[in-house]
Amino acid sequence: MHSSAVFLIEFGAIILGLGLLGRMAGRLKFSPIPLYLLAGLAFGEGGLLPLGASEEFVAIGAEIGVILLLLMLGLEYTATDLVTNLKTQYPAGLVDGALNALPGAAMALLLGWGPVAAVVLAGVTWISSSGVIAKVLGDLGRLGNRETPVVLSILVLEDLAMAVYLPIVTALLAGAGLAAGSATLAIALGVAGLVLFVAVRYGRLISRFVSSDDPEKLLLVVLGLTLLVAGIAQQLQVSAAVGAFLVGIALSGEVAEGAHNLLSPLRDLFAAVFFVFFGLHTDPASIPPVLLPALALAVVTAGTKIATGYWAARRNGVSAKGSWRAGGTLVARGEFSIVIAGLAVSAGIEPSLGPLATAYVLILVVIGPLTARYTEPVATWLTARRARAAEGPGPAEERLPLAEPVRHER
Repeated sequence: MHSSAVFLIEFGAIILGLGLLGRMAGRLKFSPIPLYLLAGLAFGEGGLLPLGASEEFVAIGAEIGVILLLLMLGLEYTATDLVTNLKTQYPAGLVDGALNALPGAAMALLLGWGPVAAVVLAGVTWISSSGVIAKVLGDLGRLGNRETPVVLSILVLEDLAMAVYLPIVTALLAGAGLAAGSATLAIALGVAGLVLFVAVRYGRLISRFVSSDDPEKLLLVVLGLTLLVAGIAQQLQVSAAVGAFLVGIALSGEVAEGAHNLLSPLRDLFAAVFFVFFGLHTDPASIPPVLLPALALAVVTAGTKIATGYWAARRNGVSAKGSWRAGGTLVARGEFSIVIAGLAVSAGIEPSLGPLATAYVLILVVIGPLTARYTEPVATWLTARRARAAEGPGPAEERLPLAEPVRHER
């Protein structure tokens, strides 16, 4: 009875605290993710008041949070959208992966962490935060801008790439050999391809099967189906998150919209629990030693994301100003960087990887909204200044000869 009471007190305090932090972030008009991470740091290992009784439940809630994050992401897109984006925007996806994954891999190798940690850190620095970026675009009133479809296309390609990337990481972290890892990747690609094919060809039938006019039944069917598929995917060593993402893609139309509205509060709750859980397992004392590498990585990859967005937007005929806005919008990292780092932390690959990822995300999730707002005016100002400097001083003005001094006759 006593442990039950302690659990209720601890978990109630966590939820109440997250609500207050979310309200504070809303008033300050920035993402609550850094506040959730800081809360986890405060109440985790080496924090101010470590939790005990509710930690196991928080771990389960965090896993559900990852599944719901990917499910909701899948609901945002139809299979047709993904196929179209893959055909038309794949060069931007390749540039995005090359420019933003390589710095993370290089940093891990420079720190002597080995190839597996390099693959993980490459994913951390590669994937932008869809949640933070979507909120920033809405707050800045840019949803109708010409560069916004380019930004969304890059995010879609990153999300689709995760269906391939996560199984690779899962196999590497599990210590699977070449044969086992290749089999896992083949299964993941086969399942993803099959789901896309079925969703394109029979998406309406699947949505009709899941559809219900009763919100309660729709919620139970979609949530139950997602958890079931995620569990099967994890049993096959693919990834629970990929399974949830594919379920979201398979649903479309009114069903997807209804499920999105019903599941959004649950997603927000369990996603917040996930960020807290990640912070709980990061010792605050382990962050200062990796702060400089995290800051250097943040500066470099902020620049590479801006370059990615600028190049992709210019390729699609967007003006220079719109291209700078696209680049600045892509800087924020958040939920998926933490998801990827969380896999490595759970596997015990490199003790410093979790703290570095935490510091890295904290920096960029704060800087991201600022770069989205100010990259374009700063770039415009610098371009104008460079143009003035290149022109040199203007032609010398013609001067009238100086008047002779007046001599007064005596």
